[in-house]
Amino acid sequence: MDAARVLFLRDGFENVSLRKIAAAIGYTAPALYSHFPDKRALILQLCCEDFALLRRTLDTAKRVEDCVERLRTMGRAYVRFALDHPHHYRFMFMTPWAATEAPTDLPPEHGDPDHDAYAFLRRAVGACIEQGRFKPHYSDIDAVTQVCWGASHGVASLHIALKEDPWVRWRSPKHTAYSLIDATIDGLCATGESAPLRPSKARRARETS
Repeated sequence: MDAARVLFLRDGFENVSLRKIAAAIGYTAPALYSHFPDKRALILQLCCEDFALLRRTLDTAKRVEDCVERLRTMGRAYVRFALDHPHHYRFMFMTPWAATEAPTDLPPEHGDPDHDAYAFLRRAVGACIEQGRFKPHYSDIDAVTQVCWGASHGVASLHIALKEDPWVRWRSPKHTAYSLIDATIDGLCATGESAPLRPSKARRARETS
């Protein structure tokens, strides 16, 4: 699975065959076919494993009772996942699907917040909307969900793709991402919402290290 992920990232889905994956790990092609009938089956299994890892990472937010702070916690957990697992993240969110390889059959987990990371995020956003915590014009649950997702994804993907670029004096990606998440959520919140207590300088230093 690790070899397949690396090859898909390096060469693109359309340029990688099961035979090529088997050669990379010293297997014969028939041995690999005994586990996966075709490349699409392997891709689906890889997606299931990587997204399950992301979903488990987001579980830290379950303990947060306040829906706005739960959303903030989820955004930070998502960023940590991206920075801790850059190869997984590239495969999941930064690798274009070839038209012939993109999954078309939605798995049973789709739409279940206990297994589907997008559904989990959508439920948290829905709670904020239902409780009147967001400004009234932020009422489209999917649009707001994708705004929150984009705030976390933007800095994470920028850092993964361009962190070696010397043109920019990069700051801590975790601190930058957390700042963007805070700015996004605070901007969504209804007028009069009390701003969350900001962590101390020592705590911020630990979070961004």
